[in-house]
Amino acid sequence: MESRPLLAACRQNVRNPVPGAGKGFLHTGTPNEQAPGAERPVLHTRGRSNQLPGAEKADLHTGGRSGLVPGAGRAVLHTGLRKKHYLCKVDNKTFNKYFSVFIMVGMTVVTILATALKFVPADTEARWLLIFAAFGSLMGVAATVASASGKIITFLFGLIDVSIYGAMCLINWKNGSSGLGNAVLHFLYFVPMQFVGFFQWRHRGNTAEGSVKARRLNGKQRWLAALLFLAGSVVAYFIIARFDKSAADTFIKTAVVLDVLPLICNIIGQLLMSTAYMEQWIFWIGVNVFSITMWAVTLKGDPGSSYALIYIIKYSFYLLNSLNGLRNWLRLSRADYPLISQLR
Repeated sequence: MESRPLLAACRQNVRNPVPGAGKGFLHTGTPNEQAPGAERPVLHTRGRSNQLPGAEKADLHTGGRSGLVPGAGRAVLHTGLRKKHYLCKVDNKTFNKYFSVFIMVGMTVVTILATALKFVPADTEARWLLIFAAFGSLMGVAATVASASGKIITFLFGLIDVSIYGAMCLINWKNGSSGLGNAVLHFLYFVPMQFVGFFQWRHRGNTAEGSVKARRLNGKQRWLAALLFLAGSVVAYFIIARFDKSAADTFIKTAVVLDVLPLICNIIGQLLMSTAYMEQWIFWIGVNVFSITMWAVTLKGDPGSSYALIYIIKYSFYLLNSLNGLRNWLRLSRADYPLISQLR
């Protein structure tokens, strides 16, 4: 019983140190006051702390609110309060806007430079082909940029692009290189599919952002797409190998392989695009990689093929845009998966 008055007296001495004390360490759950002349207090408190004028430095370790009286030399506050960190975050719409500008401007500048370099030494026919290919490439980039954002205008640009590209592939094949399969594909499949896609996207409607309502394949549909790719590649290889005059007489004809792979990826990719499935972008990435390889082989075999360089540049930009398209459509198609939508 006698220990309680003693404990109270100790607390009273701690709260009010004698003037001139060198350093006081105050550990208390109540407000603390320091007498003038104290050299430096270190206050460990869970309550509100106030330092008197003239104090040289105060280190306040508190889990509550801390207030320092004006005139104090320095205060270092270590509080338990939660701090809000505001990070710079770019929303998806802004990112797509700047990325689209980058793709369009970059493709335009590079196409103009490549056309200018090849334009002077070329003859009249080659110059017209060069201009034709450059214009088609720009239309193609505009189509893919619009497609990555889910805009229906992609089919207008796409119609111009596939028509020009089909003609260029046909000319390339007649000159002894690969391209027959792609020419047939573009005229008999891609041109009609631009109209199919336009009406399909109008039927599905748009999101609040003005983009098409995207969806995803289920597990069985993905296996079906994979089997369709493998089976289609084998069948198309034997058909094109029989009629392609540019292919060397070997067991595996490289030129035909480079023609078949983008052909099948194009077929499946366009089908999935016209029906607004996210998985289209996996096949578009394949199209771009195989097409870059095909035109690089063409340019290596015939350095004078000015339009081959244009298409290498074109599909390089397409590849970048396809990666962004895959990212964007993964977001757009989340509504098709309720569980994923709840995790946003």
